[in-house]
Amino acid sequence: MQAWQVLEYGMAPVRVEIAPPAPAKGEIVVRVEAVGLNFADMLAIQGKYQVRQTPPFIPGMEFSGIVEALGSDVAGPPVGARVLGTCPAGALADRISLPAGRLTPFPAEMSFAEAAGFPIAYGTSHLALTHTARLQPGETLFVTGAAGGVGLTAVEVGNRLGARVIASARGADRLAVARQAGADVLIDSEAPGLKEALRAEGGVDVVYDVVGGPAFDAALRACKPDGRLLAIGFASGEVPQIPANLLLVKNLTVSGFWYGGFEAHAPQLVADSMAQLLRWRAEGLIRPHVSQVLPFEAFPEGLALLRDRKATGKVVIRVGQDP
Repeated sequence: MQAWQVLEYGMAPVRVEIAPPAPAKGEIVVRVEAVGLNFADMLAIQGKYQVRQTPPFIPGMEFSGIVEALGSDVAGPPVGARVLGTCPAGALADRISLPAGRLTPFPAEMSFAEAAGFPIAYGTSHLALTHTARLQPGETLFVTGAAGGVGLTAVEVGNRLGARVIASARGADRLAVARQAGADVLIDSEAPGLKEALRAEGGVDVVYDVVGGPAFDAALRACKPDGRLLAIGFASGEVPQIPANLLLVKNLTVSGFWYGGFEAHAPQLVADSMAQLLRWRAEGLIRPHVSQVLPFEAFPEGLALLRDRKATGKVVIRVGQDP
């Protein structure tokens, strides 16, 4: 089968021909139709992700496809089922074998491209905002990187939960995407005075930060008492250093959030969250945004779109031929 492999950290992935997997006990083989790209894929290729894969490895952390074979001691999903799933690595290939618990059936009216980019971004935003930050209706949510794959879902989920959403992104076009997702207030991330702009809006109850760097510090200083800050990622490359005295005087809480950790230690919580998100999608309450669908051979171009911040929402790699 065809696959992309990382042979050494920091080297560009190469396209290879390898043997297809056979399902082990408790596993299911899925014929991959589409793969959602994430900023974490770039970190994994560089050997900088929090969970390091040993080269050679196949990148790709979320996908959609069709169940092709079941290993022993697996009740389902059945052969032929349309499923989406997540994995530590291995999605950018014609087929993948993984535990049945990592797969979720999705309805026929949802395209493979949409399903491939669904679980990580939406799962991160939903669990981070509901479980960790306990976002309440009427509170003010501030989202950095609000036009990107994860940030855009935070805008949408926050709006669905009844929050007033302040979105920060670079440039008018990207801010317009955040507006369409439900942002109430737009702030250009390249404009000066972020702290003052947030304070002028009455301050912030919850911060959802995927960027790190100065934006996190500005949001921290604009938080209301009892504010909650979510450290989701550091796309700027700068990890914030948090002055503990500010946490003390305002009773602030800073929480890290990594979706993969919840998949490992709280799988039922993840499953319940995904079921809720798919219900919202079926009811038209959330509308996933896929900005580009690229062919399998264009995987490097997809990574470049993320690296250069030229994409909004999700970038998806088409592996199979089904729509």
